[in-house]
Amino acid sequence: MIHFRALPFSIFVLSILLFFVFLNTSTPAYLTHASKNLLWKYRPIKGSSDIYNSTLGFQKVFAVGLPERSDKRDALTLISSLTGFKIDWIDGVKGETIADKAVPYGVDRVKLWESNLGSWRGHMNAVRAIVEQNLTSALILEDDMDWDYRLKSQLLTFSSGSHFVQYPHSSSMPSTFHSPYGDNWDLLWLGHCGEVFPETLDEYKTRPPNDPEIELLSRKYIITSDPTVPPATHFKDFQNLTSHEHTRWVHTTGGPICTFAYALSQGGARKVLWDMSVDKLAGPFDNALAGLCRWGRPSNKLGMRCVSVTPGMFMHHKAKGWVGGDSDIQNVGGDRKGDQEVVREKGMTENVVWSVRANIREILMGERCKDQFAEEG
Repeated sequence: MIHFRALPFSIFVLSILLFFVFLNTSTPAYLTHASKNLLWKYRPIKGSSDIYNSTLGFQKVFAVGLPERSDKRDALTLISSLTGFKIDWIDGVKGETIADKAVPYGVDRVKLWESNLGSWRGHMNAVRAIVEQNLTSALILEDDMDWDYRLKSQLLTFSSGSHFVQYPHSSSMPSTFHSPYGDNWDLLWLGHCGEVFPETLDEYKTRPPNDPEIELLSRKYIITSDPTVPPATHFKDFQNLTSHEHTRWVHTTGGPICTFAYALSQGGARKVLWDMSVDKLAGPFDNALAGLCRWGRPSNKLGMRCVSVTPGMFMHHKAKGWVGGDSDIQNVGGDRKGDQEVVREKGMTENVVWSVRANIREILMGERCKDQFAEEG
């Protein structure tokens, strides 16, 4: 005999059991978007809590910058502290201090520019530190970076996409990971000026869509309704994102520009140190690194395994003050008007909604972060 008074409790118990069955059921391969209720909130990757530690799930976080730019060091140290992670500084290098004998094979230092040569050496010092210290992984930042205050939540979502890209077959995914981002990567490109999807590159245009390599390169993890992506009307990049508003993609690296932020595993650092210093240097650091991800991908080369997020999560901050202080690599112009120095009255960061640099006071005072783009509306 059914006791109807017990029916609500029975339904509740059955619902709980079904919920746990759902959690332990593998996600279908076709479910490639980051649903807040399925893939991020209710299905965290094992070990993903490490992303909330003081090094964002890597063994260390390095920042590269010239020692004399104390202004940039002050700012980056403060905003990383406010976001809950620690950085170790790697001194940047001025190109003219690099001896001719130390310049890699294939480099014409006149054509490359001394500033680009110095930038390369600063980054290589960070890469070498990963190898010297035998770090499992490290995130490398440039010294003028900014990010959304919700960075750790962004990285947690990215980690799901990183696993999806690295392990196309569920049978190939291990049960445990050393890194919350997966263990089958050399480089994670987390901050850039813009990216392309690898299957659109010239060398793949004649391949049919069902080509196994094209299918692998075309694999993407789509993060929809992302509140940390600005409205398309405020998005600045060389990509047209108006048809994919508030969307990010995690995908195999194609050809990014700018090395705002990237992570290297120990194996990846060794490959970069070989390909971009010991063996040769194929151009400015960011172009050479993109080339390594692109041309070094085949297993008969270096088997380079690079994963990108587009749009990137780290962006260059344009601080208030003299415009000429923005870059230590090149003069971007507009820093003088006649005999007068051009001064920026308000700092800004493109494509970052809750900019930490723009919300330092609010975070210090425990107030709600301001949306850069809502204020413009």
